[in-house]
Amino acid sequence: MKKATLVAGLLLSFIPLAGSAQDATLPRTTAPEGAQAYIISPQDGDTVSSPVTVVFGLRGIGVAPAGVQQANTGHHHLLIDLEEPENYSLPLPTTDQVVHFGGGQTEATIELEPGEHTLRLVLGDHLHIPHEPPVMSEIVTITVE
Repeated sequence: MKKATLVAGLLLSFIPLAGSAQDATLPRTTAPEGAQAYIISPQDGDTVSSPVTVVFGLRGIGVAPAGVQQANTGHHHLLIDLEEPENYSLPLPTTDQVVHFGGGQTEATIELEPGEHTLRLVLGDHLHIPHEPPVMSEIVTITVE
């Protein structure tokens, strides 16, 4: 089975699917050695109120907006209450748990319900696909009052 991707009336690519989208693989952009993503704030264990401002950090790799293919760059995706992407070889989906920052943003203010939440950054390439190896932050656990 094949899936065609159509954007603005132009056929961009054919993605072979072997049973489901989870089985598909796409080429991944190589991350520079030592590249790191991290959350500057809030810090692990913080108690905060909503809305929460999350400040993103990077080392050894830069930021470029989605759609811009430039060596040693990517853009942020914030995983909320999700440990890791379902499939590292596919573009990250846009969901309530996977928030895209394709404009190259380095911070965001998000609304979170009261309770405990986990936050993790995952850098995606120009096509929203995580790098190889993945450039991800450690998980930060916060409590929202």
